[in-house]
Amino acid sequence: MIFVTVGSRNYPFDRLFKKLDELYENGTLKEKMFAQVGTSKYKPKHFEYRNFISPEEFAEKINEADIVVSHGASGSIMKALNAGKKVIAVTRLEKYGEHINDHQIQNNEAFGSNHYVLVADNELGNLGECFKKIYAKKDNLKKWENTDPLKIVNMIDDFINRSWNRE
Repeated sequence: MIFVTVGSRNYPFDRLFKKLDELYENGTLKEKMFAQVGTSKYKPKHFEYRNFISPEEFAEKINEADIVVSHGASGSIMKALNAGKKVIAVTRLEKYGEHINDHQIQNNEAFGSNHYVLVADNELGNLGECFKKIYAKKDNLKKWENTDPLKIVNMIDDFINRSWNRE
């Protein structure tokens, strides 16, 4: 099962759900999916969804899932990684009214550059390829081992420092 979560902030993420429907229509996706769509206006055609779910149901859906598709919120990504799930991170972008700024780009790049998640490009053009890599077991993802409570903070800090040093 695939679980998709986009959080509960008051920003839609319609282009993600349209893209997921396209992936069902072109045959890339076939397995069952459940999505927490938040305030998105688009109504998915090929998978079950609800606007919001309780924290308990969120935990249940994470545990049921083989793959979690998450927006770039570190809390959602961490819950999936801590549960041992394969994660595809998608980025909400300011230019589409999906968030107040583009900070999710850096979050997703930090997780992706460390090989903990697959990151769909900002326009979602390679989202299907991310699923195909997981299905073919060619995702090259590392298992998240949360032994250090500051691991995520240090990982993001290191990524930001490397990014600044490149400029």
